[in-house]
Amino acid sequence: MNLKLEKPIVFFDLETTGVQVAKDRIVEIAILKVFPNGNKESKTWLVNPTIPIPEVTTAIHGISDEKVANEPTFKELATEISELIHNCDLAGYNSNKFDIPLLAEEFLRVGIDFDMKNRKAVDIQNIFHKMEQRTLVAAYKFYCDKDLTNAHSAEADTTATYEVLLSQLDKYEELENNVDFLADFSQRGGKFADMAGFVRFNDKGEEVLSFGKYRDVTLAQIWKDNPGYFSWINQADFPLYTKNVMRNFATKMKLEKKFKN
Repeated sequence: MNLKLEKPIVFFDLETTGVQVAKDRIVEIAILKVFPNGNKESKTWLVNPTIPIPEVTTAIHGISDEKVANEPTFKELATEISELIHNCDLAGYNSNKFDIPLLAEEFLRVGIDFDMKNRKAVDIQNIFHKMEQRTLVAAYKFYCDKDLTNAHSAEADTTATYEVLLSQLDKYEELENNVDFLADFSQRGGKFADMAGFVRFNDKGEEVLSFGKYRDVTLAQIWKDNPGYFSWINQADFPLYTKNVMRNFATKMKLEKKFKN
C-alpha cells in the first residue's frame, strides 16, 4: 500500500513541556516526509524549550531539562523546519487539536508565518476514533499487529502513525486513498479556521466563534456589533494563530470600509 499523493505530506509528532497550546513549548519534533513517488525523508530534533520542563511531563516522555540544555532552540531550527514542510500537507495523531496548533504557535512566536490555507490536515486519531475508538498504542497493535514499545518518543510515534494510516486504508474500503478525502474525513466537529478550535466555518463557509457569548455568531456580525471584542481576543490568552485569524479578519473589514468610502 502506498499513499496516493499529489504533493508531499509530512507526518510529524511533538513532545512538549505540557498540553497548553498557547503556553507550552516543543522539546522534540520528528518529521517523516513522504513524497508522491513513495520516497521518504525523516528528521528528528531535540529542542531546548527555553522554559523548565515539569517533572510530571519528563516522566511521560523522558526528556529532562538536562537532556535539552545544549540543544538548539526552536528559533534556531525554525527556518530549517519551515523549509522542510514547505508546500506539504500535514498529518499526525491528534494533530488537528494539538500538534498543528502548537507548531503554528512556535513558528509565529519567532516571526515565521504559518498558514493552513493551502494545506490539508489528516488526523489519523480522528479516523481511528471514527472507525474503532482506540489509543495510538492500541491502534498500532490493532492495525499493524505490532507493539509500540517506545511510545512518547516523537520518532517512534511518527513512524507508527504513518504505518497505522496505511493499514487503515488497507482495512476500510470506504476510505479513499487521497489526501483531500482523508483530510475531510478526519475532521471532527466541523472545519476550523484557526486549527485550535476557537474559530470555525459554518455551513455557509462563514467564520464564526465556537465559544463564549458569541458562540455560532459570525465574525462579520461581531465586527458590526462589537468590534472591541477583536481587541480583547488579541490581548487575552489565546493562541497566536487564533489571534492572527481575528486580526486578518479585522484588517479585511477595515479595508472594505475604506474602499466603500
